[in-house]
Amino acid sequence: MDLHLLFDNLTNPALLFFFLGIIAVQLKSDLSIPGNSSKFISLYLLLCIGFKGGQELAHSTFNNEILWSLLFGMLLAIVIPCYTFFILRKKFSLENSGAIAAAYGSVSAVTFVTTISFLEMEQIAFNGHMVAVMALMEAPSIMVGLLLITLFAKNKKEDSVPMKKVLHHALTNGSVLLIIGSLIIGFLTSDAQAEGIKPFTTDIFKGFLAVFLLDMGITSGRKLSDLIKKGWFALLFAIIIPIINGCAVAVISGWFIESEGNRLLFAILAASASYIAVPAAMKLAAPKANPSLYIPMALAITFPFNITLGMPLYLYIIQ
Repeated sequence: MDLHLLFDNLTNPALLFFFLGIIAVQLKSDLSIPGNSSKFISLYLLLCIGFKGGQELAHSTFNNEILWSLLFGMLLAIVIPCYTFFILRKKFSLENSGAIAAAYGSVSAVTFVTTISFLEMEQIAFNGHMVAVMALMEAPSIMVGLLLITLFAKNKKEDSVPMKKVLHHALTNGSVLLIIGSLIIGFLTSDAQAEGIKPFTTDIFKGFLAVFLLDMGITSGRKLSDLIKKGWFALLFAIIIPIINGCAVAVISGWFIESEGNRLLFAILAASASYIAVPAAMKLAAPKANPSLYIPMALAITFPFNITLGMPLYLYIIQ
């Protein structure tokens, strides 16, 4: 692996703030980001990424690569939860297996945002349609996870939540709705109008990302101890499966995508796990699934791995 890429990533100020958050927890500091502020920053990041993605999409010509990218993204969101579900069933209950499979088939918007920051730091180009790919990958994996739980359930519950209601919840989830809405707004906005809000959408973006990753570090540090108590299988799964998915997609995407930036974003989407949209949906549709299991796996293990070692590893394979 190119140590230059690894060093650049590990010395990225935003990432160092993430480590600061973890250290603060280990030192039992009272450092914290207010809940309302954290929520605002996460909404801000999604808004900016969606808006800038829409702007890029407005300047792109719709071609076969964009079409194949959208189809490939949806295929990943279906295939990943299917194969991981049967691995998980060896150790976990039906509901937990379905929830974890859905989380790893879905995507982490924050990991995606951090990867974009990494690409900009390395001056590697990428296209705005990848934001649309990310948005499309949220709902299918949730549907597949719930479908697997339903298919393998011994007794269908009379009080089970209708699939239509779950689908509506997945598609109208705040993060999904904001990223899609911002993408459309960015697409419709003229260059002159976009320039007027550039100080908000671009100039202060990395500063807010640093604060948000500090908050993620604090949250990850708190959840790490809970995950360790769950045993080695969960820990190994949360590292090995992302490596398999990320490395495989880094190679396969080269068959129909030329851009290194787009291929890295695909790899990170395949390797990441959702800890926002999926828990919200599973709380409604699969209440027996244990959130203290699948949220720490995605947030305390997979997320830190991807933003520290995963991005340089996948980019090394691509290059």
